[in-house]
Amino acid sequence: RHWSDVLGVGPWYYNPKVPIVNYTYRGERYEPHNSVALANAGGLQIELLQTRNDVPSMYRDFQRAGLSGVQHFAYWTESFDTDLARAEEAGFKVCMGGEVGANGRFVYFETPGADSNAWPGTVIELSEVAGPKGRLFKLIREASLNWDGSDPVRAFPDLRSL
Repeated sequence: RHWSDVLGVGPWYYNPKVPIVNYTYRGERYEPHNSVALANAGGLQIELLQTRNDVPSMYRDFQRAGLSGVQHFAYWTESFDTDLARAEEAGFKVCMGGEVGANGRFVYFETPGADSNAWPGTVIELSEVAGPKGRLFKLIREASLNWDGSDPVRAFPDLRSL
């Protein structure tokens, strides 16, 4: 309500269980249950994420460290493999990753040069937007352009239909 009523950001697209597959954290496989609400403020997408189980993640680490605010910034790409290789060559190390829909891979990096137990803090996500996830993000951005405040929370469309 604060984001939509006070800040005028919306509409929000809510998914009670993000369809994440092939999820790993520090090389181990898990099955996360995260809820997410997405909206745009101009060209900036805002993601409000809630972890629903105790699966290891950088989100959980951030919360357990007593931090609040921005947990990550995302870099969107249609050239995921190229950009991932470039980031790793620059010293970035993948901590967690998975897939949301076809051509919807994502990874989160630990801070370059940091001891793996030394972070948490705001981190960078590399997010592939070459498939349905990218089309969803475009739909959300376009819905925000002339949003009049009506219907502030909407269901995610099925990624398979995009």
